[in-house]
Amino acid sequence: MKSKTVVFVHGMYMTPLCWEHWLGLFQAKGYRCIAPAWPGRDKPVETLRKNHPDPQLGRLTLRDVVEHIANTVKGLDEKPVLIGHSMGGLVVQLLLQRELAAAGVVIDSAPPQGVITTRWSFIKSNWPHINPFAPQDQPIPMSFERFQYAFVNGLSLDEQRAAFERYVVPESRRVPGESLTKVARIDFTKAHPPLLLIAGSNDHIIPASLNRTNYVKYSRSGSITAFKEFAGRDHFTIGQKGWEAVAEYILGWLSGLAEA
Repeated sequence: MKSKTVVFVHGMYMTPLCWEHWLGLFQAKGYRCIAPAWPGRDKPVETLRKNHPDPQLGRLTLRDVVEHIANTVKGLDEKPVLIGHSMGGLVVQLLLQRELAAAGVVIDSAPPQGVITTRWSFIKSNWPHINPFAPQDQPIPMSFERFQYAFVNGLSLDEQRAAFERYVVPESRRVPGESLTKVARIDFTKAHPPLLLIAGSNDHIIPASLNRTNYVKYSRSGSITAFKEFAGRDHFTIGQKGWEAVAEYILGWLSGLAEA
């Protein structure tokens, strides 16, 4: 695996800004870095909030996001490494299945169809945006209180507030809704490029146990698949203090692939 291009895929309620620190670190290690926005997310956070409720956002689906990132990847001069967070992690898994990448890393990844848990923190965190009784064309904002519980439960109050103000935007209900359908299906028996799954022990919205279940599902593929759980990390591990340790672990894993 000799690709020197990395495509960072953001998740729900976020924009590419969430990768701002990661881009500099990976560029310093010699990687060409690209952080594409989901459709309609190529605007400042303040603008996206001001536009709520945006009818265009309300129509956005997971399939739209996957195809948008796939087209970005297909336009590159080499198969890249894909690094995705949360729902961006599920997008990465779906693109690896299509053999569009040299390798993939998924951080606190949303699970594919059929991979589920009944843990209360998962249900509590996800119910607001997957509630089938809510109007599906109505985008959903992320309240500060929900962000505190679902994303940044491991941060101080000041850090939580700073992260919320800098990064959080409204979201389409159709994106998480489609993650429960065949749009998000993974054939776990199919060979795939190397894949690293990363979990945080304190993650409420995507519990570490759910990430591990996702990892175990790939055991039948016979392909390189690895799992790493970081103690004390919440769902916003890419922005949480100490994010460098996670990034350096990923860089080390990629370096090992290049040397193999």
